[in-house]
Amino acid sequence: MELRLSHTKDSNKRAVALHQVRAIEQRHTLDVAARREPGVQAAVADGASSGGGGGGGMAGTADPDEDTIVLYNRVPKTGSTSFTNIAYDLCARNKYHVLHINTSKNNPVMSLQDQAWPSFNPGRRRGIRTEKKRKVQSVWSTPSLTSYNPTLTVRFVKNVTFWKERKPGFYHGHLAFMDFSKFGAPKKPLYINIVRDPIDRLVSYYYFLRFGDDYRPGLRRRKQGDKKTFDECVLEGGPDCAPERLWLQIPFFCGHSAECWNAGSHWALDQAKLNLVNEYLIVGTTEELEDFILMVEAILPRFFKGATELFRKGKRSHLRRTSEKKQPTADTVWRLQQSGIWKLEQEFYEFAREQFAFVRAHAVRERDGELIPLAQSFFYEKIYPKQA
Repeated sequence: MELRLSHTKDSNKRAVALHQVRAIEQRHTLDVAARREPGVQAAVADGASSGGGGGGGMAGTADPDEDTIVLYNRVPKTGSTSFTNIAYDLCARNKYHVLHINTSKNNPVMSLQDQAWPSFNPGRRRGIRTEKKRKVQSVWSTPSLTSYNPTLTVRFVKNVTFWKERKPGFYHGHLAFMDFSKFGAPKKPLYINIVRDPIDRLVSYYYFLRFGDDYRPGLRRRKQGDKKTFDECVLEGGPDCAPERLWLQIPFFCGHSAECWNAGSHWALDQAKLNLVNEYLIVGTTEELEDFILMVEAILPRFFKGATELFRKGKRSHLRRTSEKKQPTADTVWRLQQSGIWKLEQEFYEFAREQFAFVRAHAVRERDGELIPLAQSFFYEKIYPKQA
């Protein structure tokens, strides 16, 4: 008997998704144009302002799209490299910047001073380093930042908010959620993310540390040489497969509060759910990555126009594959599922899946077995006072 709550029933889930889409689509069958009264003004045509990578420079315009920041605080081993590679492939064509947030020792928690507005520090000029492809430069080389005051230490929130030469920008990195309004930022970035079945994510990470993947096969990994399987690790009670290792997706969404990183915290689960709903533009799943890419292209064409076609037909059409990965036995899965930590992480994952299914059902329709974005379904009417 299969004990896992995993993605083994993909065909059934796809059928459910298409059923949800058809139900929503029935509400859009009324011809909008036939209902328009004389003098009614339609909404701005789809894509007129968002452009989808159209003309204009990447900075110095009044177009709000040119001031947009997308922040992808990627959870490890959720398909994040595959998705980020799409952003890199599209950035030149769609005219935006991609920057990698490279934190010390891949620590997802920033110090308060690194998060905050600049603080007085005349002796040092440290800042978060950003990476675009292979070119790495210090944020201090940007005149718009250094012009504020050379004695101020650049910090992340101000960096992201005011670095106009890197707008529109797509920032990505293994970083816990950060509330920009806490630091008085005048505008928040658009958060997006991807989640994965908790046990599948842990198994993938376990083997990744030992064998790497097909993305950089020659790179030596931290646990290279350890041939112990995940099943053997669980049976022996090893630290790399302990239930505490499951505690990752909740704290990434919960944020920088101490309780977020207290494994098994119900408060952290509740906060992660609130942030997912209130602070994230969209959160997809690894198991339905293509649908997520379709959705972000529809929502953010300024960045992701052409992403779906690139994913389906291009060299990024497959997920980054962890090498030598062996699926755990039912007994191993059962042992992990007895943990209260797994129960909370699984609850959060199911919550995210349900939210994504809801958003998808209201945003796309089915045609010939494929999901395509819905056309604009609203317009403005009864606009007063009438113009002469």
